[in-house]
Amino acid sequence: MFWQLLISGLVIGSVYGLIALGYSLIYKASGLMTFAQGDLLTVGAFLGVTFFNGYHLPFVVSLLLSVLIAFFIGLGVEKFIIRRLLNKKVMAIYIVLATIAISYIIQNGTMIGFGTKTLYFPAIFPFKTIKLGTISVQTESLVCILVAVCCMILLHFFMSGTKLGTAMRAASMDPTAAEACGIDVSLTTGITWGLAAGLAALGGMLIGPIFGVYTTLGATIGKKGSAAAVSGGYGNMYGAIVGGLLLGIVETMVAGFWTSELKDMVSYVILLAFLFLRPTGLFNERAIQD
Repeated sequence: MFWQLLISGLVIGSVYGLIALGYSLIYKASGLMTFAQGDLLTVGAFLGVTFFNGYHLPFVVSLLLSVLIAFFIGLGVEKFIIRRLLNKKVMAIYIVLATIAISYIIQNGTMIGFGTKTLYFPAIFPFKTIKLGTISVQTESLVCILVAVCCMILLHFFMSGTKLGTAMRAASMDPTAAEACGIDVSLTTGITWGLAAGLAALGGMLIGPIFGVYTTLGATIGKKGSAAAVSGGYGNMYGAIVGGLLLGIVETMVAGFWTSELKDMVSYVILLAFLFLRPTGLFNERAIQD
């Protein structure tokens, strides 16, 4: 039972980690916070099940299309909402409130567009389970874990080893100085939000085949993702995944060995513990202002 619970914890933790990666990416590259990541996960899951189940496209094609559409949704949110608010020199809290409004708009939009019934993916892989020693693991579960780890590594190298990643970090630290150096701050910030939305959609495509797709799928996951980002170190790519895995494993173990009624509470208790005892997270990530 322990190993089965561990695998389940790693799976849900991987999705928390992908959401946390989006939060960390936006914060690292623009110094802003959003609360719409979970709902973009829902959008990605609905788009994926529509392409795969409705239009009978291959799963990989459905995934790429869902991530691409989510990227442009994120880009549009930044260009037409976040950027306009920033140009008005509003306080940072107004950006947060705007993303909360966007979150509810997406929730209601998916309800109108896709209905309230839970949708399910048909079989994706020819092998439903894979044997790991004495336990059987869903193929989708292993793919979920592997994709999350790969995204973490790729994003780390993207942010630290590419010109665009460096431009994103420079734009977040001092937009005026970045523009003076020839960096298009508006473009880099827009790409950041697009990438974060794409990551959320990717999480939806990975978890949708396991749990089904419904309008509130990403609501709770989004909150857990923000807790994971804080636990790992807000803005740290490795911390996002590690924080997500930590929360996923702990809450799954609590649900399996104690009671499922407390699993959500435990995640937020961990969040508060980090805020009080180690606000820089496991990876000691300092705030941009520091």
